[in-house]
Amino acid sequence: MTEENPVPAAQCVTMAEVRAGIDSLDRRIVALLADRLRYIEAAARIKPERDQVRDEWRKADVIAKARATARAKGFPEELAAAVYEVLVEGSIAYEFERFDAR
Repeated sequence: MTEENPVPAAQCVTMAEVRAGIDSLDRRIVALLADRLRYIEAAARIKPERDQVRDEWRKADVIAKARATARAKGFPEELAAAVYEVLVEGSIAYEFERFDAR
């Protein structure tokens, strides 16, 4: 086991291994979220009008896709939807900030 390659969950026998695996995943998740935020910045740069920042249809679409992926991966759909509700609302707020700063 290394920090980059933790013990697979099914093979963990200690809480230290479980925690190392979770910590490794959390670092990867946050790195992916940072990559996602670069696209939010691009949207703020590309959209011509401020009233285009909040797009309820797109928000619903993103959450529906998260639910579908959760279902396919054996992850609780309601939890995925709740996480994405917070993520999308935070992204919209960030996009407004970036839009207004340009």
